[in-house]
Amino acid sequence: MTDDPDPDEVLALLDDEYAEAILRQTRDAALSAKEISNACDISIATVYRRTERLVDCGLLAERRVAQPDGNHHSTYEARLDELTVRLTDEGFEVTIDERPTGDLADRFTDMWEGL
Repeated sequence: MTDDPDPDEVLALLDDEYAEAILRQTRDAALSAKEISNACDISIATVYRRTERLVDCGLLAERRVAQPDGNHHSTYEARLDELTVRLTDEGFEVTIDERPTGDLADRFTDMWEGL
C-alpha cells in the first residue's frame, strides 16, 4: 500500500462503479484481468485502467503468476478491509486498513523478504 493515499483519488475510486465492481469481485479470490472483465461485464481496457489506479492507491494487490511456458500474467485481489475518512483542518484524511492477500506461502515469502 502507498504510505499516504491521495484522499481525492481514493474517494473518486470508491465512487466509480467499475472500481467498486472490481473490489467486490476480488474480495474473496484473486482474479486475472480477463476473469474480472467477464465477471463484471467490463471491457478489458477499463479493467486494466481501474486496476492500475486501485493498485496505486493501495486498494488492490497485484501478483505476477508465472506460467509453465515462461509467460506470466497478473492476478488482482482486494486489499481494502476498512476505510476511515477524517475531516481535519487541512482537508480529508484517509486511513486504509488492509486485509491479508495471497495464500499463506506468499505472505510468508513477503514477510521473509521484508526482514
